Parts: sequence; C-alpha cells; structure tokens
Amino acid sequence: MPNDLTDTYPRIVGDIGGTHARFAMQLSAGMPISEPQALPSGDFSGPAEAILQYLKLTGLPHPRWAGLAIATPISGDMLAMTNNGWKFSVAETREKLALTHLRMLNDFTALALALPKLEPGDLVQIGTGKAEAEKPMGLIGPGTGLGVSGLVHCAQGYSAIEGEGGHMTLPAFNAREAELIALARKRFPHVSAERLLSGPGLMMLYEVISESAGTPDEKLQADEISKRGIAGSCPVCRETMDTFCAMLGTVAADVALTLGARGGVYIGGGIVPKLGDYFASSPFRARFEEKGRFSSYLAKIPTWVIHAPWPGLIGAASALDDDAGSRVA
Repeated sequence: MPNDLTDTYPRIVGDIGGTHARFAMQLSAGMPISEPQALPSGDFSGPAEAILQYLKLTGLPHPRWAGLAIATPISGDMLAMTNNGWKFSVAETREKLALTHLRMLNDFTALALALPKLEPGDLVQIGTGKAEAEKPMGLIGPGTGLGVSGLVHCAQGYSAIEGEGGHMTLPAFNAREAELIALARKRFPHVSAERLLSGPGLMMLYEVISESAGTPDEKLQADEISKRGIAGSCPVCRETMDTFCAMLGTVAADVALTLGARGGVYIGGGIVPKLGDYFASSPFRARFEEKGRFSSYLAKIPTWVIHAPWPGLIGAASALDDDAGSRVA
C-alpha cells in the first residue's frame, strides 16, 4: 500500500536562472501548478529570500515540499550559480523555509523532464523529420547561458541527463567561423559554445563581427541586435543573427549525434522562442543537417522550439512526483 502523501503538499516549484527566478505552487495532488510568477534574480541574495517574497506577493500557504531547478551543477551542499552571484547552502535553505523535503536539480535537467509532458501546441517544428518512439531526446537552449541535456528511455519511463554541455569547446564549421572564434579567443582563453551561443554571447558575436568588418561596435544589447538583424536594417546584426543560428545548428547536431537523439531535439531557453518566423528560415536547420556522411541521419531527426510558458516548473514538479513515488511502501 502506498504511504499517505498528503504531507507532501503544498509544494512550491522553482526555475532559477541567471536573470529570473520563476516560482509556482502545487496545492494538492492532481492539481496543476498555479500562480506562476517571475522575479528578478538580482533582487535577492538566494533562493530562500526569493521564495519568501513570492509567498508574500501571492499570499499562498507555506509549502512543505520544494523542487528547485537552478542554472548550476548540482553537487554537494554548497551551490554557486554560474551566471549570477548566488552562493548558498541547500541545508540552510531547507531550514530557512521550514521544508520537510527540498529537491535541487539542474535547470536543464528539469526542462528535460518536462519534455514528455508538453502538448503539441507548446512546440513549433523547424524543418522535417519524425520522432522515433522510446529513443533518446536531445535538449539545448541559449539564454543567459547555454543549457544542454537529454532524456534516455528506461524501464521507469525516461531518465534525464545532467551535464554541462554548454561549456563544450565551440567548433568552427568554416573559415569565417574560425576567424570569429579566433577573435573571441583574444578575450577568453577557452571559447565554449556558451561564450557565443547565449545572450551575452550574442553581444560578443556582434563585437567580433564588427571588429572583423572594421565597423564601429555600437555596444548593442542582445534584444537590439536581434531586432535589427531580423529586420535587415544592419548588415553586421544580420550576419550576427545568421551566424548565431548556424552555430546553434552545429552544436545541436553534435548533441543529437552524441545522444543518438532520434526522439527529436528540443530548443528551449529565452532567446530562440522570441525569434519567430526568422528562426524557421534561418541557417539553423540547414546547418543541423550538414554533417557529411551523417547528413541523412540528421535529416530524419525533428527539431522543435519550445513555446510553453513555464516548462522548467513543469519539470521541477515532475521531479517531486518521482520523489513522492519512491515513498511507496
């Protein structure tokens, strides 16, 4: 007989990145997450302070369980985020919030766990291809950083991969990209994929393309670069966007080949879903398939952009469901 799980509710779930901390509540079993809100991560010193503010704003009951997806490797009690200043103890966070259970997981592990729960309307397919049932799924997403994960089918359903693939060395597909990566290497000794395939990376890419072209660097923010690039009003911005999407296609294909992701490759994060129709016509998909002897293999793999509003929260809730399931007697 299963144990009584009523003591696991209410549950709070969080998806914490370098820019935003998103939270929602699950009040009882079988209920969807409710009252989602995004707070600026920089306004708080850590997750406990952000959660207490969320509870104050919403007036929701204090949670018993929490599942927090966070943009950093999860190892040990002390966690330090890669793309903001948070450094905190998991045990102290649990104590501050008077929780009976706190599950910490990597943000892209949580996003991977959400993939089987997404509805068709949450996804936009880019290019062709058809997913094969029970095959691995790949996941990549540029935002404040670059997240990479995947799902592998197992007896219990799917198991998420926790890794730091965004910090793989960025490959150059052609001489032009090699030139741009060399210019970036003057600024950073290691040019990872995240260095150019992220919000800050988009600005760095614009900077090195401006340097290569001998044009002034206007110090544009990522939103302005994408706006001008999509509109075609700035040649440097357009090359920046086209190069960004092409490089993303290269790295996404590497993820697909590494995982054997014949279940499809999903694209999340905060940048690509905002690119609209441009992304579908960008060099992304052509570059994704351009792998020499394995081009036909990749052409069969579908790629989707995730448009669900709170997928990381769905994945964090799924992780808590797994924890509760392990309490079955």
